[in-house]
Amino acid sequence: MVVGVTLVNVIPGQERSVFDKFGEIPGIRELHHVFGEYDFLVIIEVDGLPLLSKTVDVIRDVEGVITTHTIVGAELSDT
Repeated sequence: MVVGVTLVNVIPGQERSVFDKFGEIPGIRELHHVFGEYDFLVIIEVDGLPLLSKTVDVIRDVEGVITTHTIVGAELSDT
């Protein structure tokens, strides 16, 4: 399982339509409308990096999305 956090900027005034479209994307575990530099914080949980990349591509293709910034989660081992 891979977890990614994607920060998204959208065209002003299109937050509601983007939010609704994000709700239809498989792999999005959490979706938060936020204030500040970004408009949305999206937590993605999928089986592997290739699927994470595809999910981010789907997010980028949503009408109204301007930019994305994705951070990939890493696990700490005991060794």
